[in-house]
Amino acid sequence: MTDVTHALHLTARYPHEHLIVVTVVGNIDLQTAPALRARTAEIMRQEPCHVVLDLAQVGFCDSSGLSALIGIWHAAQAAGGSLGLADVPDRLMRMLAVTGIDSFLTVHTTAADAVTAIPASRPAPLKS
Repeated sequence: MTDVTHALHLTARYPHEHLIVVTVVGNIDLQTAPALRARTAEIMRQEPCHVVLDLAQVGFCDSSGLSALIGIWHAAQAAGGSLGLADVPDRLMRMLAVTGIDSFLTVHTTAADAVTAIPASRPAPLKS
């Protein structure tokens, strides 16, 4: 049985000017998914950027968490940036594959791989 707690901790680092890596620690569920979505939206409002969520320390993710990831992806796209996932736990990776979400979310083996895969240049602005 999965031990579900409703604490989610986020830490952010900026490997280069237009890239933020957010390390997510805890469970992404009905209680915590809104906070994850709100915090990443706040980051993206500051300026268009690429976001990588390092999920190595996520113990559990439910459908609310999947919905939050999709919402974050949409927000990143709308802001002219992108969303990548790094170090996705096996259980969550299976959920992404079964639901087809892995077909549009970029998944990297590690956060370091994600940082090297994302260009250091500013994201192109969206055309109106």
